[in-house]
Amino acid sequence: MTRDWQVRSQMVQSASAFRFSEYGGTSVLAWREVDLPDPAAGEVQLRHEAIGLNYIDIYHRKGIYAPPLSLPAGLGVEGVGVVTAVGSGVGNVSVGDRVAYVGGPPGAYATARNIPAVRALKVPDALTSEIVAALIFKGLTVEYLINRCVPLSGGDTVLWHAAAGGVGSIAAQWLRHKGVTVIGTVGSADKAEIARSKGCAHVINYREEDFRDRVREITEGRGVRAVFDAVGADTFAGSLDCLRPRGTLVSFGEASGPVPPLKVADLGAKGSLFVTRPSIAHYTADRSEYEAAAANLFDAIGNGFIAAPEVTTYALGDAPRAQADMEGRRTTGSVILLP
Repeated sequence: MTRDWQVRSQMVQSASAFRFSEYGGTSVLAWREVDLPDPAAGEVQLRHEAIGLNYIDIYHRKGIYAPPLSLPAGLGVEGVGVVTAVGSGVGNVSVGDRVAYVGGPPGAYATARNIPAVRALKVPDALTSEIVAALIFKGLTVEYLINRCVPLSGGDTVLWHAAAGGVGSIAAQWLRHKGVTVIGTVGSADKAEIARSKGCAHVINYREEDFRDRVREITEGRGVRAVFDAVGADTFAGSLDCLRPRGTLVSFGEASGPVPPLKVADLGAKGSLFVTRPSIAHYTADRSEYEAAAANLFDAIGNGFIAAPEVTTYALGDAPRAQADMEGRRTTGSVILLP
């Protein structure tokens, strides 16, 4: 009885959050007060300390991510916060714990919210909420891409598009530690410096050079083991041309637009290639796999293998402007929102 009183005494009964009722530009996002019910069975309630902003949020807002959200809806798929209440049947976290989460129902653009307890990961005391928010989603993305989607090891060479971005910056660091040679593409001289500083052995400014020609030159015509492409329409065809025989194209985003239809026979003609369109949801759906991936990430951060890329912060209420800046490619590194 005493424990139940303690739990309920710390619950947040309302919150401020972004909601949207139609797909479109940033103008569809409305900042409003929302009721926050008690956490249901299997849920925890938390007060956000930092929230990660990701390109998937823009896809959700536009309705171009399959399947589209059921409207009206919240936005945001990751955050870090302090648990203020727990529902029945929850045993993995307690009130007062600081946790991070990735996935589950969108709704992270809020001062507080309820989430499924199975998505809550305890955060090591040595890591700040801002650093975790800057790294957790992007870091878990890199973890599954380079360890499980295409297992990479020393001696491999890969091409990574948008190498100065949040995911690319983390990947370059982690891959360098693994002994993998990274060729990164960027769109400006400033971003080229960022990519080099994070671990890219070779950097291609795609506005000045044809990345296909440069990759062939760098690899002496052999091609790369894998291409990691979150750009989409502008780079997909060229990415296939950069692969060595039996190489893999990992298409995990489409910042420049949807990927055009692919003729499967072309994969054979170009060298028995593989193409995959992975989702972090499928690589973290199993709780034990999710926890193991997070432990791997926290260990990499703690041991200095990776550090947060340049972090840009916006007030939570400025989320529409933050999204517009990201969509306009005016950001580098990680973008976080602070309540």
